[in-house]
Amino acid sequence: MRYSCKIVLILFFFIFKPIWLFASMQEDYKKAEACYQTLSKNEKKRQFRDNWFPCIEKFEQVYKSDPSGKLSAQALYMAGKLYLELHKISIKASDKKEAIDILQRVIKHFPGSEYKIKSEEALSAFPELAIKSKSIEKPIEKSIDKPVEKQINKQNKPLYLIEDLRFWSNPNYTRVVINLNHETPFVHKLLEKDPSIQKPPRLYIDFENTKLPKRIKSIIPINDDLLTSARAGQYTLTTVRIVVDIKSFQSYKIFSLNNPFRIIIDIWGKPSEKPHYVEKPKQPITPPSTTTKIPPSAIAKQLALGVKLVIIDPGHGGHDIGAPTSIKGIAEKDIVMEISKKLAQKIHDKLGCKVILTRNDDNYLTLEERTAIANTKNADIFISMHANSTKDQRAYGIETYFLNLATDDDAIRVAARENATSTKNISDLQSILNDLMQNAKINESSRLAGYVQKSLTGHLSNKYDMIKDKGVKQAPFYVLLGAHMPAILVEAGFISNPKECQRIITHQYQNELCEAIVKGIKDYINELNPTSLIRTNPSKSAGS
Repeated sequence: MRYSCKIVLILFFFIFKPIWLFASMQEDYKKAEACYQTLSKNEKKRQFRDNWFPCIEKFEQVYKSDPSGKLSAQALYMAGKLYLELHKISIKASDKKEAIDILQRVIKHFPGSEYKIKSEEALSAFPELAIKSKSIEKPIEKSIDKPVEKQINKQNKPLYLIEDLRFWSNPNYTRVVINLNHETPFVHKLLEKDPSIQKPPRLYIDFENTKLPKRIKSIIPINDDLLTSARAGQYTLTTVRIVVDIKSFQSYKIFSLNNPFRIIIDIWGKPSEKPHYVEKPKQPITPPSTTTKIPPSAIAKQLALGVKLVIIDPGHGGHDIGAPTSIKGIAEKDIVMEISKKLAQKIHDKLGCKVILTRNDDNYLTLEERTAIANTKNADIFISMHANSTKDQRAYGIETYFLNLATDDDAIRVAARENATSTKNISDLQSILNDLMQNAKINESSRLAGYVQKSLTGHLSNKYDMIKDKGVKQAPFYVLLGAHMPAILVEAGFISNPKECQRIITHQYQNELCEAIVKGIKDYINELNPTSLIRTNPSKSAGS
């Protein structure tokens, strides 16, 4: 009798499981379709890549729940279709490649389906894609640390090199940077934890037409609160795979920069409930002894506002001398270094904040490293100091920038020069920004820039002639990308203008410039909390 019951239960399971599974898939497909329809009707949301992935993942999940089910071909096709639509907006090679790979899987695994024909039609609209595409049916977790199997490079193209891997981290944020010696297509994907093969969550990036030099370590230990390590290996004869092993995370962003070509991976953890974390810097700014004393009440009020640490970034440095000047022998990198040190002293003395410079001497830092320093130190304000330059020696004036899409040709020109790249690359960067702006401190940065610019032009106009207010502007600066705090870039004047250059190199003018910036910061803080005003010593001048 017991044996008969078991048989009945088994038969019941095999008879009704397909019905139950199809009903579940049908419900999940309706949710995926609803997500896509909602997105299709909202033009604004369609411009941000983050809004596409939930819909794509819903279709992919339908396919994964039963790869041979009745809705599998349709769901997989829809995932590829969405990637194609996303590619038309983002112009990203990774989105294009994902679309090709998914649609070719439909063609390969569902030869008798109507969605095979639809997939072929979708690919025919991009004939160049069909030629270049290749299947991704190789195993995801192929060992990247073992020698590559013998293969033939049919295209016989030169392979580009992975130059190095670097990272910066604190308990809630990690930035990984991968440098290459040439721009090349790449794709990335997040893989969920797989207990069956004892694999943690991991993020992989595949670089086409690349080779991993022997000098690059195969495993780069990270061991912070978010990541275990980064692993590098020659995945195929012409593809390098970088795998980031994840402990925990809340969100991540991946984007590329040029000159040199590099990939930036930003990973964020959950917001910490611990006290404000400030790692002790290797070379902190320690202002010399001074007669100026900070009233304890002012410091208490400052700390209550949460503005404890300011990062000042003297632009350029080392072999990067910055913009050309009208005075022989003077470099932008040296001028902004002097201004930054004076500014650090004044912020410490007048606002009671801790101040750190991204560089304390004439050394070179990459632009992404400067932002990473501010993020890993948990800075509350980030100020990048620069001096302007143009071919027209008559141009003069002061302007302050915050991160956003460029709105005029001058802003694009300035951003291209400070990014050490071309104006074309700046245009390409605009699409990257569409993906980053949602989490950027745009409003706070805009307000900070407004107060600093107003203070600069107002204060200096009272003491000097020919102070031109060029206004607050927005542009995509690499050095501000990914900043977690209000971040601005100050162009302190045109060193291509002989008169303005002669003025900006004097200690007196630099002091007044810094006084004005400090006042702008103070006004910004007071706006955040008007009841906790930081009051100026009445014995000081109005601009102090």
